[in-house]
Amino acid sequence: MKNTAYRILTFFRITGLLLFLVATSFFSYAQVTPADDEIDMLLDELFFNEDQMIDDILASLNRYDFIYTSITFNSNSYFSGRDSGIDQFNFYPQASYYHSSGFNFSISGLYYETFDPNWDFTSLSLGYNQYLGKKKLLYLSTGYTRYFYSDGSDIFTNAVDLGLGIQNKKRTIGSTLSATYLFGTDNALQLISSTYGKINLAKKKTFSIKFKPRINFLIAQQTMALEELNSQTQEAEYINYDVFDLLNVQLNLPITFVSKSFNLDVGYTINFPNAVATETDLKSNGFFTINMGYMLSLKK
Repeated sequence: MKNTAYRILTFFRITGLLLFLVATSFFSYAQVTPADDEIDMLLDELFFNEDQMIDDILASLNRYDFIYTSITFNSNSYFSGRDSGIDQFNFYPQASYYHSSGFNFSISGLYYETFDPNWDFTSLSLGYNQYLGKKKLLYLSTGYTRYFYSDGSDIFTNAVDLGLGIQNKKRTIGSTLSATYLFGTDNALQLISSTYGKINLAKKKTFSIKFKPRINFLIAQQTMALEELNSQTQEAEYINYDVFDLLNVQLNLPITFVSKSFNLDVGYTINFPNAVATETDLKSNGFFTINMGYMLSLKK
C-alpha cells in the first residue's frame, strides 16, 4: 500500500508541476538597447503565457538570444487540484535560454516545505516554438523534459509535449491545447486546455500593471490509488483505478508589474477538482503565487 500511495503521489507531483508551469512560467529575451516600452511589452506578453508570444516578439523586435531567470513561490501545494492533507509551501527557481530560431532550453527545480527530501527534483527541458501562417494567429510548441528525482524515483522520468494555440490580433485573448506524455518505468497522458485574457490596469513610461486571468482544464490518464474500507476486515486498503477523465479546473488570477528588465507578479489560484472513480467530498481550494524575474541580454 505504501508503494501504491507513493506511486500516485509521485504522479501528482509531476502533473501538479506541469500545471504550475503552464500557469506561472515567465520568460524574456534579449534586446538591442530597447526602449522601456519594448521591455514592458516583452515581459508583459509572456506572463502566464509560456508558449504564447515568443517567436512573434523576437521577430518584431529583431532580437536574437536571451536569458531569463525567475523564482516562483506558492503558498500551498495541491496535486491535480487535490489536497494531500499536508499544508506546505513550495517554490521553484528557473533559468531559461531562448533563441530567435524558436529553440529554447530551461533548467528548473522544485522544493517542498515538508517532503523528505525537500528538493523533489531537477528538470532539464528542450523546446521549440513556431508560428503558423502569415497572420501569426496560430502557433505550435513542442518539447522534451528530463526529470532527476532526489529520491531516485524512476516512474515518470521523461515527458514529451505538443501544443497548439490561437490568439486574436490584439493579443488580448487566446486559447491553447497541449498534450503531455509522461514515461519511465510507467507511462501516462495528460491534456491541458487553457483560455486566457489580458486587461490593462496602468501603463506609464517606466512601468505597467496588467491583470491576466487564465482558466485551465486538466484531463489525465492515470492509475489512482484510493483508500477504501474493506467491508469484511473493516480495515482501510488501497484500490487501484485506471481513469482518463477531467481531474481539475484551475482559475489563475494574476497581476503583473513590469519595470525595465524586472518583473514582479502576484496572483491567486483556485482549484476545482473533479471527483473520479470512488472519490467523494473534493472541495475547492486555493493558494497565492509570487514570482520575481529578471531579463539578461546576451547580444547587442
